[in-house]
Amino acid sequence: MNVIPKPQADLKVRAMSAVVMLAITAWEIWMGGLAFQIFVGLIALGLIWEWWGLASKIGTTGASRTALFLPGIAYVGLASTALMAMRENPTDLLAVIASVIATDTGAYFAGRAIGGPKIAPSISPSKTWAGLGGGMIASALTMVAVNEYVRDFSFGGWVLLGLFGALIAIVAQAGDFLESAMKRKAGVKDSGHLIPGHGGLFDRLDGLLAVSVLMLVLMAVSNLFPGI
Repeated sequence: MNVIPKPQADLKVRAMSAVVMLAITAWEIWMGGLAFQIFVGLIALGLIWEWWGLASKIGTTGASRTALFLPGIAYVGLASTALMAMRENPTDLLAVIASVIATDTGAYFAGRAIGGPKIAPSISPSKTWAGLGGGMIASALTMVAVNEYVRDFSFGGWVLLGLFGALIAIVAQAGDFLESAMKRKAGVKDSGHLIPGHGGLFDRLDGLLAVSVLMLVLMAVSNLFPGI
């Protein structure tokens, strides 16, 4: 009897989980309205629960745990607000989500293929500068591709979109480092065990959370200064 090596089996589970997650997310984005709001709300509750799990392991007293937990509520709350606001323009939401996914994919393959110096080995030993570069390129190309599909941009517009995609990659990686630092402090490998092959919600959405907060800031600035 042939036995599938564990790494291959894990990859298969991760791939199947990713397909299911993407399908559910795409469906909820398409539905919009109350269904999407409930979906985001449930995800937010799961993220807050996992944040508390990490905070309770990092903090040594009730006060220190609370001091770690409260910023998590604000962080997840702001990101959730941004996602709901972006649903008003589904193309923008899809472009952001696709760019975050592209960041992870580009960083993984560039890091594996090129290797080189680590960004912060004490926090996340696997993250390299080459990986970040690959993530930035992949995110930039994805941001241009998704928007070009529904809009007609000039060359200058492509450049701005590409730069914005690269910025998204940097912010997404920062979100990844934040979660990695918390997990290292807590002494755990994953934030949870909800998603087979992936760990917890925070493990999968760390980059999107940070990018969503960025989008909320940009939307606020745009409302304050409409001419920008």
